[in-house]
Formats: sequence, structure tokens, C-alpha cells
Amino acid sequence: MAEILPIKAWRYHERLTDHIESLTSPLFDVVSSKQREALYARPFNSIHLSVPIGENPPLKAQQMLEQWKQDEVIVQDQIPGIYVYYQYFKFPGQEKESCRKGFIAQIRAYDWEDEIVLRHENTIAKAVNDRIDLLRATQFQPSPTHGLYEDPLQVLEPFMDAAIEDPIYELEDYQGVREVLGVIQDVPTIKQFLKVLADKKIILADGHHRYEGAIAYRKEMEKANPDHNGKEGYNFHMMYFTNALTNNLRILPTHRLFSQILLKEEEILERLHSSFIIKKLDDVEEITELILQKKWAFGLVFSGNAYKIRLKPEKIQEMNLQIPDVLKQVDMVVLHYFFIEKVLGIPMDEQRYSEHIEYERNMHRCLSKVEAGHSSFAVITKDIAMQQVLEVCKSGYTMPQKSTYFYPKALSGLLFGSIEESEFDFPYEVFLS
Repeated sequence: MAEILPIKAWRYHERLTDHIESLTSPLFDVVSSKQREALYARPFNSIHLSVPIGENPPLKAQQMLEQWKQDEVIVQDQIPGIYVYYQYFKFPGQEKESCRKGFIAQIRAYDWEDEIVLRHENTIAKAVNDRIDLLRATQFQPSPTHGLYEDPLQVLEPFMDAAIEDPIYELEDYQGVREVLGVIQDVPTIKQFLKVLADKKIILADGHHRYEGAIAYRKEMEKANPDHNGKEGYNFHMMYFTNALTNNLRILPTHRLFSQILLKEEEILERLHSSFIIKKLDDVEEITELILQKKWAFGLVFSGNAYKIRLKPEKIQEMNLQIPDVLKQVDMVVLHYFFIEKVLGIPMDEQRYSEHIEYERNMHRCLSKVEAGHSSFAVITKDIAMQQVLEVCKSGYTMPQKSTYFYPKALSGLLFGSIEESEFDFPYEVFLS
């Protein structure tokens, strides 16, 4: 099953510890353009390695990485460790603080066909290619993907609780989330982590593009290396692991924005009538509450008008896809089939590549883009239940791209992982005996 290893992490030099809040960065697709501008203006911010910009972004990241290493902006641990990572957060109206507990380690970059790391949503081809190019240039991992394991006994929690009492970092991030990082370098304790994960399958919660890029790079390097033995750094990938069987996992919705759609509002409504129940809304702010408890319900927002649309229950029998029933129950599958394909005319197998579809997590930013004319219209969605995600993963099928948004996101820059052989190499057998 899942083979993990402790990580010889790169971290910002201790002289920069007091500035760690300004050095870390969120994942690129969850911040506004203004936030990005502020991040890029900071010369040592991790965004320069995770999402480089310029004429040749991978080369620019490679050159900056080498300079940072040379100047000791970042330094590498000589002893591998399991990095314990806790995130404390509240939602509006929530009195008690939630804490998502997890740890960061390296995992073997298994093929999807191995069915050890399970995906739940499709990827966008260009985003995967960008990740491969960056990994090829730098052999560096600026941010962990997020994987879920199932452990009803919570065996690892006491070890993590002990480690987090002596943190390396404690900061407040861009979301208002309190981020705390600790480390375990004790060999017997690390062995416990490897043992618990050894009989688990991992459900990929976030980072499908980065993980798929790691698979592709591993295959590329394996093919080019006649002495390949499976122990090289390129076989591994940095991941943040959390227990799926806790109450502190949150999944938020990702909305859809559409642009350059030739159909007018009246034509779209006309096409909707045969399959959807349509209700015009007096106030666009009502959307979230109106669709929350309704199966296969969405908000449809044009500039000036907003509607609640809900698939007629009997129409589900007309879904002509060779997928299990568990997938047919998922809101996002219904949306992409009955609305995006059947109403808008964008086939399911082309939606991953479509330039007409944009994804936005912030509902108010979504509505603003429509009102300003930057997008033709938007579809407002709701969150997917954790149990439904688990069922989809175990079915072997996937949901449409950007179906889930696990909150809070892991930060980039708390630590970095290298798969360059001289930096990855260590007698890991000491943890496996």
C-alpha cells in the first residue's frame, strides 16, 4: 500500500523566521489578482518558486532557486523528519475553533492504475504540463499536495499533539487561519507513521495537477535512467496527510464562470425548460440559501437577473454516461452533463480544455465579474459531502475538474521538498527496519 518516507526539508533560514508570514504564499488559484501582486513584490516569497512568472517561468524559478540556496535564503535539514502541520480556523457563526491535524512527508508517486493514490476529479491539461515543466527545471516541490487516509483509531494523533507543543512556526495566514508547524525526527516515532500508512490507500484531496505532474516526471526519469532502482528522489512526492475520519475537514464549493458563449440569456432559459425547474430570484444574495438543501440545484446569474435552476428528478434517468450510480448523484456531474453539455453544447470530454469555462471559489468575486461584463454568466454551486467524495474515489471514477475545494488550503513555503538526488539521498532503511 502507501509507502511514505520522512522528508529532508528545505526551509527558510532561521534569520528569516520572524518574517515567515510574508514569505509563505497561498495556492495560486485561491487569491485575487491584488493579492498576487503583493506576493510577487516580495523578493523572497515562495510564490516565485511555486508559480514563477516571466518569459521563461521554469528557467526563472531554477535560477532563483539556485541563488536562494547559494545565499542561504533557504537551507536544508540534514536529518529527515515528519513535519506535523496543524491549521486552526473558524467559520462565520462558529464559536469553537476547529483544528485540522496532519503531517507532511514524502510519498511514492504511484500511477493512478496502482489504485493506492485515488483521485476524485479530472485535471486541466495545461495546468499539468506547467507543473511538469517546473519540476523538470527545478526538481523542487514548493508546496505539498493534500492526501487523506482513513484511521478510525487516530493512532498518530498523540504523536502529532506532542510535536506541535514545540512549534517551528506559528503564524496567521491570508485566510485568517492560524498555521502551526512542528517536526518529529525521532526514529521510533517516525517508524510508527510509516507503519500506519503502510496499509492505507490515499485519497487525493487537493493538488491533482501537481501529483499528475509528479507521475509524468517520474516516468520520464525512469525511462532515461538505465540504472533505475525505484529508490531515487524522482520516485517521490511531497504530500500533506490528514485523517478523513475526523470532524474537521471542510469542503467548500467552486463556482463556474462562462465567457464568449454565443447563446443569449433567453435562449439558455428556453433550452433549460425541458430538464430544469427554473425560478427567478428577486435578490441574487438569496442563491446560496435556496440551493443549499436541494439536490441538483444551482444558481444561474446573468447581469441583471438571477435564477435558481434544479434538475427535474425524473431526468436523471436520461443521463447517457457509462458511470456508476454514485457518480450520477453528484451535483457537479449533473451540472456538467445536463447544463454545460446539453444546454451550452460543450461536450463532456472537451470541458477540461475549454477556454469558455473559468473556476472561481469566491462567490462575490464571481458575481462581480458577471456584473462588470468580464464573464457572460455564472453558475453558483454548493459543497459536496465528504462521504460522497470517499465513495467517488473508491468507485474508480472521477468528478469534473475543480469539483471540490478543501478548506483551509495548505500554505506554500512553510517547507520545501527536493527530489534532486544529492539532496534527497539518505539511508532511509533506518526507518524501515
